[in-house]
Formats: sequence, C-alpha cells, structure tokens
Amino acid sequence: MASVTSLSDSVQQQLASALSATLPEAAGADPLLRRSDRADFQANGILALAKKAKTNPRELAAQVVGNIVTGDVIKDVEVSGPGFLNVTLSDRAITENLAARYADGERLGVPLKENAGVTIIDYAQPNVAKEMHVGHLRSAVIGDALRGMLDFTGEKTIGRHHIGDWGTQFGMLIQYLFENPGELAPAADVDGEQAMSNLNRVYKASRAVFDSDEEFKERARKRVVALQSGDKETLELWQQFVDESKVYFYSVFEKLDMQIRDEEIVGESAYNDMMAETARLLEESGVAVRSEGALVVFFDEIRGKDDQPVPLIVQKADGGFGYAASDLSAIRNRVFDLHATTLLYVVDVRQSLHFKMVFETARRAGWLSDDVTAHNMGYGTVLGADGKPFKTREGETVRLEDLLDEAVERATAVVREKAEKVGLSEAEIVENGRYVGIGAVKYADLSTSPNRDYKFDLDQMVSLNGDTSVYLQYAYARIRSIFGKAGDRTPLAHPELELAPAERALALHLDAFGETVFEAAAEYAPHKVAAYLYQLASLYTTFYDQCPVVKPAPAQEVAENRLFLCDVTARTLHQGMALLGIRTPERL
Repeated sequence: MASVTSLSDSVQQQLASALSATLPEAAGADPLLRRSDRADFQANGILALAKKAKTNPRELAAQVVGNIVTGDVIKDVEVSGPGFLNVTLSDRAITENLAARYADGERLGVPLKENAGVTIIDYAQPNVAKEMHVGHLRSAVIGDALRGMLDFTGEKTIGRHHIGDWGTQFGMLIQYLFENPGELAPAADVDGEQAMSNLNRVYKASRAVFDSDEEFKERARKRVVALQSGDKETLELWQQFVDESKVYFYSVFEKLDMQIRDEEIVGESAYNDMMAETARLLEESGVAVRSEGALVVFFDEIRGKDDQPVPLIVQKADGGFGYAASDLSAIRNRVFDLHATTLLYVVDVRQSLHFKMVFETARRAGWLSDDVTAHNMGYGTVLGADGKPFKTREGETVRLEDLLDEAVERATAVVREKAEKVGLSEAEIVENGRYVGIGAVKYADLSTSPNRDYKFDLDQMVSLNGDTSVYLQYAYARIRSIFGKAGDRTPLAHPELELAPAERALALHLDAFGETVFEAAAEYAPHKVAAYLYQLASLYTTFYDQCPVVKPAPAQEVAENRLFLCDVTARTLHQGMALLGIRTPERL
C-alpha cells in the first residue's frame, strides 16, 4: 500500500494554500507548523511574514483564517497571542487518517526517504587480543540503533567494525610469545571466553615488559615491521589472535542481541596496502608536508601548548603508519569503492579532535565534499553511581559480558515475580529475562543524548516505573493481553465516533511516529525515538485508565474503536523498540 499523508502534512498544505491566497508574495512560505499543548497544532510563521510585509501580524492572521476551509480535516482555527494560529482537527479526520496509515502493514504508513543515499556506519570497534569492557557498550548500542533507524527510512546502510588488529601492540604481543612460548594455552583446550581471558592476560604481561625493557621494546618494533612486511611466521600467530578474538566478539554481541556480519569486520589491517599510496597522494597534492622527517598535516585553528600547531601525523619519521593513515585510507575505500554518500563514526567523544583533523584532511584532498560528508557521533562516558567512570570495586574496568550477565540476572528476577500470574513457563521466564535485561541496558543508553555521560544504575534500569524499557515492554505485553479478553470484539476504526480527550491525545501522538523517526534519523538522535515511545506508553496508560476497553464493557462500536487504538499502539511500540534493537515479549 502507498504511504499515507500524515495529519501534520495535510494541515501544512492547507495553511500554505491559505497563506498564498492571503498574501500572494508569500507563496511557498513555511507556516512553521508544530504540535502544541494549546491545540492540536500551532503555526508561528505569520509573524515573520507580517514583518516582511510591514503589516499587523494579528490582522494578517485573521485574514489567513478567513481563507482556511474548515470541515473534513480542520475543525477550527483561532488567532492567539501576537499572531499565532491554533489549529484543532476533527475527530473524524484523526481516526480516518490513523486507520489509513496503519493499514499499511509493518511500515505503519511511514513513507520511504526520497533520494536515499548510502551511509557507512563505523561502530562496535573492539580490539583484538583484548576483552571488551563497559567502554565498548555505547558504540555498539548507539551504532546498531542508528542503523535500524536509517534502514527504516530507506537509507542503505553498510556496517564497518574498524577493530584494532594492527600496529605496535601486536609487535609487542607476538614478540613476547615468541620469547615465552608456553604462556598461551592452545585455543582448542579452552572455550572462546577463556581463550580471550588468556590472551588478555598475556597482552597485559607483554605491555608490562614493553614499558620497562628498552631492548624488548626495540625487538617488538622490529616485529611490527615484520608483520607489516608479511613475514609468514609472524602473520600466522597474528591470524590466530584475530580468529580467537572474533569468536569472542561474536559471543558478546550475541549477548547484546546484535547481529554482526563477518564481512563487515574490516579492521586496521585491511588498509595496510593502501597506506603508502594514501601518504603519497597527500604529499603530492600538498595537503601533507614533511616536518622533522614525518609526513604531517597542519591546521591553523588547532594549536597546543605555547600556541604551537598540532599536526596530524600521517607517516612517522621511521616510516611507520599510525591511526591517521588507516583512517584516511578507510575514507578512500568507503567513498570510492563502496560509493558512500555519508560516513558516520560512532566513536568516543575524546577522539573528536582526531576525527576533526582526519575529516578536514580528507576534505582538502577532495575525498570528502558537499556530496560526500562525514560525521563523528562522539558519545559520552558510562559512569558509576558515584558519577565517576564505571569501574569495579578493585578499580578495574568492568568486563562487558559480566555487566550484561548481571543485567539479565536482575531482569529475570523481575520477570519471575509476575510469572505465575501470567502463566509463564520456565523457558519463557529465561527468554523474557534476557530480552528485558538486555533491553534495559540498551534503553538506558539510548534514552540519553549520545554526547552526554550517563550513570549505569541497574536498579533503575530494570524498574517497572519511570522512563525504562521495562515500562515500555510491560505496556506492550499488557496491550497484547487485552485481545485475549476481548471475546468476539475486534479492532475496527469508527470515524463517526466522538473521541474522548485521552483517545485524541493518544491518536495524535501515534500520527507523529513517522515524522519522529525521520527527524531522529536525520539528526542521528536515537534518544528522540526513545522519548517518543515513553510518551506513547504514558499516553496509553492514561487512555487505559480513562477509557474502558473490555470492562466495564462499552458499546460495541466504542469497544472496537478502542481496540483499534490498542492495536495501533502495540504495533507502534513493537516497531519503535525494534528500531532501537530492543525486543518486546508478547507476555510478561
């Protein structure tokens, strides 16, 4: 079915026509329509038009009202304040539009984006040979939600997991194991998580030697050269680390209920063969220059101590390449080979300066332009209850799988408390506990603006009250349970019925789903979808309290119309949560 015009679009069109009829020179002007708590919508654009036309805004607003046709869609328009238009819709229009939109299957009447592009999302970037910790949570969760939102609007997304699998640390690790061959147990003798713990332990041991022994440090650097040059023995051990790490990564992402595709794991090593060419292109074009033997890019506005310029180092004086070279090579690959129109990086905000310099370098080189843009979605830090970066009691970084396991354990206890009343089996308790626990962790992250820090509080996250995913999941499950009690009554829209205030508020909010998703996707703001869903659940709670659906039994047509609103709410909650990567169990 074709997409259906939203109520806001319909009102926008009528107001624009009335403006044009009143003030022909204002043809095409934006009425600046927005949803309002004073009416269904409010238009604020007349003030600016009146100023431009040098006329009284209230008088102009009154003339515009005279050219608005009321009836089928717009029930009433009144002038407010200095010249605002408060617009009230007819109940019939609200119900008819909602019925038309939600007859559109899974898309719920939301149109696909025109002229959709290709967005490469760089997210979930763990490091080979290192255990994932709480610091890896936000990149994975935010990136996955952004991908779901953009896909829903019609954008083509391609994931890139730029894992740390190259550079000095691997020369250090490999050299240590060559010199201490018995330190690492064969992977076949342990499971994936144990193998990763062993590898992480050896990594820490090699780092300690690297930091304290200058001779070992020099041998490790030579091992990096051997790795980058393709030495067979060195590459074989490196590949073992990568393979073991990927098995571990998959197990953690599975716990996060995220799908990670093997072909989208493209680490730093993938760009090794491109780095020399990247450096040559930058030097030949004059974007990068030689300074003290290194190839660097300078920026007038980026300065450090003593007002000295801070360069982006593309190639070190010893000929080695670092992060800048791999990031710039990745941009070339994503733009010219994958034909990206947008590059989106979900990376810790502390790397913002690095990416600012990388993007500006790529722009100067002509790899980025007005048609191909790059954005760094810098995210804040996960804090503990004390407001400091989240650590264990011993001061260690919290392992991500431990954190997820505890969330599931807490959530399962919450689900079990109500299981007997609902009639859940043990298998359902376990499954729903996993969905609720992981959903709680994701929602706590996604309901916060990405660039802000947030406190990790499991007690609050799994609470049935407040702005939590558990509240939304229980709202969905409660709606689904209503249909088991409705008997032979079915969801059916009745546009002829007058709507109660709680019904109108719920229906109008449901109409805003599509525009909310598009706005949130355009701004890379998953917290706006989360806020919309929380308000939806809250409006539904009010509706449920004030508008009986099953008991006491209302008239047949009223019951059917209210069941229709229940059905539409459930479908919107389900779809909206899915965009954020959160499941909605049918029974809780």
